Amino acid sequence: QSQLVESGGGLAQPGGSLRLSCTVSGFTLYHYAVGWFRQAPGKGREGVSCISSIPSGGRPRYADSVAGRFTVSRDNYENTVYLLMNSLKPEDTAIYHCAAVLNTFGECTYDSDSQDLWGKGTQVTVSS
Repeated sequence: QSQLVESGGGLAQPGGSLRLSCTVSGFTLYHYAVGWFRQAPGKGREGVSCISSIPSGGRPRYADSVAGRFTVSRDNYENTVYLLMNSLKPEDTAIYHCAAVLNTFGECTYDSDSQDLWGKGTQVTVSS
């Protein structure tokens, strides 16, 4: 069974940085758009970033809450998608999941029900 595996979470101070990784097992992500979602306790799941499929151009997308601070990228050779999180804020604290969606145009979507693959998540905690 193919799975996405996240890594890189942990504890960071406000203003610090973390880099999350999302790696596929059993599937290539070539045709998939890959998104990052987060969910804090008592909050709904929020799409924070996404990158479209490689054939569609690997275009990044960001939620307003993280734009200018986070950078999403993908490594074609290692079949890994990254989320570099800079200038972290306490409100970034959440469990971060990556998810992959396969569609005709390889476009990003934050529709959780549309995602085809999910990772188990990695905890990001931003605290002094």
